[in-house]
Order: sequence, then C-alpha cells, then structure tokens
Amino acid sequence: MKIIFAGTPEFAAVALKALLQTNHEIIGVYTQPDRPAGRGRKLTPSAVKQTALDAGIDVYQPLSLKELEEQKQLADLGADIMVVAAYGLLLPQPVLDAPKLGCVNIHASLLPRWRGAAPIHRAILAGDSETGITIMQMDIGLDTGDMMMKTSCVINKTDTSASLHDRLASMGGEAIVKALDDMQSHSIQAEKQDDSLAIYAHKLKKSESKIDWSLSAEQLDCQIRAFNPWPVTQCDFNGKVLRFWMSKVVNTQQRAMPGTIVAATKQGIDIATGEGVLRVTSVQLPGGKAMDAASFINAHDVVGVQLR
Repeated sequence: MKIIFAGTPEFAAVALKALLQTNHEIIGVYTQPDRPAGRGRKLTPSAVKQTALDAGIDVYQPLSLKELEEQKQLADLGADIMVVAAYGLLLPQPVLDAPKLGCVNIHASLLPRWRGAAPIHRAILAGDSETGITIMQMDIGLDTGDMMMKTSCVINKTDTSASLHDRLASMGGEAIVKALDDMQSHSIQAEKQDDSLAIYAHKLKKSESKIDWSLSAEQLDCQIRAFNPWPVTQCDFNGKVLRFWMSKVVNTQQRAMPGTIVAATKQGIDIATGEGVLRVTSVQLPGGKAMDAASFINAHDVVGVQLR
C-alpha cells in the first residue's frame, strides 16, 4: 500500500521504522515543525523527521491541516491509507477522507480506556495491571473510532512511564504492520467502542508532581513511577526540593505522621504515608544528579525528618 505516515516523537518513529521494513511504500511523512531543544535551544527535528530524512522520504511540517492548500497537498499524494501515531495535530474531516482507506491511529492504551494525550502515564498512575496498543480507524472524535486490533501487556510493579513507553512503542510497530496486512487480506473485523467505559487521559501538568503524604504508599509508588521521567515527583526536604525517581511499597505498618522518614538503610529511605510505608530508592537534589538511597543517606541525616 501507499502510506502517508504522521507522527512526531520516538514512539511514532519506532512504528515508522517498522513500516520501512515492509513492502509498503511510505510516500510522505507529516510531523510537527522543528522545536528548540537542549541548552542552546537549537531548532531540532523530531524523531520521526530524522527517521524519514535518513530513509530519503519527503517530509511535510505544516502548522495546521485546516488550510485548504495543505489539505489539497496531502490529498494529491494519492495515498491508500494514512497511519497516525502521536502526531500532535487534529485531522479535519477532509484529511480523514483523503486516503482511499482513511486514517488509522496507533494508540497506546486498550481503548476506550485512556483516550487522549497521556495514556501511558495515566495507566500507571491509576494502578492499572495491564495496558496495550489499539489500532483504530480514525474519525472526527478524540480516539473514538472503531477498533481494528488490540494487543495487551502487563504493567509491572517496577514499570516507569519510560520503560512502558519503550515496550508499547515496539508493540505499536508490530501491531500496525499486522493490521495493514490484515486489511489487505480483508480479515479485520472492526469493533465499535463502548463510550460508557471511556476515561480521558489528561495531559500531564507539572503541578501534579507534588507529593501528598496522606495518600497510600501504593498510590505514591504509582505516582513516582508514572512521573518518571517527567515531571518527576517531588516534596520539600529541609527547605530543598527533593525529587523521587524510583520507589517500592514495603510491608511494614507505621503509626508515624505521614511524611516522616522512619528508617534509612542502603536498601532505601522508608517514609510513613497515609497507609503503609513507601521505600524510596533513587532521589535527586537541586543541581545534582539522581543518586541511590545509600549515597544520599551517607551525606544527610534523614531519620525523623518530616517531608512536606
């Protein structure tokens, strides 16, 4: 098939690389305009753009697809299908209708759960035991189209958003290749979503990174892992911002006030919560790098400190 691919971050680039290994023809790639990055704020191409350039594919970077000229340019490519993954632009109806077989999306959740911008983070934050990839026929709604294929995976108790992202990115590449093959052989049975089960995955806000010690150890562990690598969960430690990168729940009961450091060993820093004890194993102070708990304890007297 002749494919237009639309995507921006590494998650999408993994799928594009998978498609480039098939007999399908990528006739054009759409991605977000270059953005400033790094300390020098130099304009930097997206992961998808770099992948396309390396493969010698034409790249298009419109600010919007609402303009008739942009819609005509896309339609004139004559695609059989448009594959979309974390593109970042809304597709107007004329764009959805332009390819012969419409547009399909690679979405990082088991729809209809976690429609929207941050499905990976929200799944971990909610304590979900599984997630996956849904290949969806796109319509004008937000992740509301018919589901063409689902593939699931377990969310491990050690998963961060970073580790789960990488696993789902690989699954997304495999799923879209199989879905396109099944479309060609007419063996796909699309399924409508049950809108009553839909949950919206709101975009992350930095303000969500502040820890509330009245929550349970289970909830706080999910928050720390969900917000790794961004925005990184944090609290106040003796007037300084202390960021938490990794943690685990320990089977110890404490009557101490939530937020009190009740123990500190090379295994971690144990903190009383609203229910149970949270063991933090990797922390970071302002201006420094993330370090293991043992290194932090060697430099700071922490037992009995009240975190806020």
